[in-house]
Amino acid sequence: MRSEGVRAAHRTESGKRGPGASLTERVAVHTAGAGHITGMTTTRKLSTHPMSTRYALVAGTFALLAVGACSAQAPPPHVGAGTGTTTTQRTTQSDAPATGEAPGSATKQIPVPGGAPESTLAGTGIHIVSARSHVTDDVQLSPGQCHVKAVDAASGKFLPDPTCTPGAVDPGVTQSNLAQTICRSGYSSSVRAPATETGKAKKVSLTQYGEQSTKTTEYDHLISLELGGTNATSNLWPEPNAAAATGTTNPKDSVENKLHSALCSGQITLVAAQKAIATDWTTALAAVR
Repeated sequence: MRSEGVRAAHRTESGKRGPGASLTERVAVHTAGAGHITGMTTTRKLSTHPMSTRYALVAGTFALLAVGACSAQAPPPHVGAGTGTTTTQRTTQSDAPATGEAPGSATKQIPVPGGAPESTLAGTGIHIVSARSHVTDDVQLSPGQCHVKAVDAASGKFLPDPTCTPGAVDPGVTQSNLAQTICRSGYSSSVRAPATETGKAKKVSLTQYGEQSTKTTEYDHLISLELGGTNATSNLWPEPNAAAATGTTNPKDSVENKLHSALCSGQITLVAAQKAIATDWTTALAAVR
């Protein structure tokens, strides 16, 4: 930030005082830069009134003091190595980690059941993929390679092929930031991929699973977004529904909602909920303490 136009007056007399006497002013115009002051000097005629001279000298003294204070407070610039160019370092909202936290949101902590430490997903086969608001294809599958497992077809209980759809989670959602991410109202909508992307991915997935598209088939997140799942194709699959179903709502939806409530009330850890629903969503609620 530059402070310009600060003037300090130094006066000298030309001739004697009295009628017609000439008093000149040497005006030093100082520019406060970042860590230095530059200046120039001009000369002009002034009134010879003694009080005018005295006030001008006092004003000049204060002006110099103000320039010095501004220069002392200004931080030195960061100079690019070997370039001679000056850059300014500043922190903006975009520099912050992408945790899904809303500006000004509370730093509330979700309790961990029994004080148990957060476990890991190591050895589960679950992918860790950052894919907020868009679909990421992280698996290479062939047509007809995948097969749905029917646990209870009549009631709409099906499981995806674990080789094709092991599940995937967002690394930006952790046990320590649940209140600012998945336990915050509106979170799932804020990270869900647009229908234009999921529609295309669903067609490919149907081919990989050897299924036909119906009005009751949901292109579902194995680990739901409300449990920290992500929009990776390793976490998406064409989920069949009960024969009597009229829409895409299926029994897995209620399990996801109950796990989410248990997670946000401290009855289950994030990783435990993710493991349970990825392994077998039909038995996942047994993991709630």
